[in-house]
Amino acid sequence: MTDPTTNSVNIRILERDYQFSTPPEEEDRLREASQLLNQRMKEIRNSGRVVGTERIAVMAALNLAYELMHNAPLTQDNGDTQKISALTTKIEEALASDSQMELT
Repeated sequence: MTDPTTNSVNIRILERDYQFSTPPEEEDRLREASQLLNQRMKEIRNSGRVVGTERIAVMAALNLAYELMHNAPLTQDNGDTQKISALTTKIEEALASDSQMELT
């Protein structure tokens, strides 16, 4: 039985479909958030420096969390700050390191 107070929403991120339940008034925000996440994950994947969907997701999540913590704009901006670039480089190096543990 479905909850009449929620909508079922299909979201596509990196060519993979996900289904979520959300209150109708939050559906647009969920779609917006998923589009931002998809955009960020595609940028990371297309950079060629991070391989694997899980690692790409972690990188995107860390970047978004960093921006949120430092009140940076969450929309893509061609003038990314040096701090975000430096942090991204450090995260990529850590993920690429042979000593980095694989998440399962």
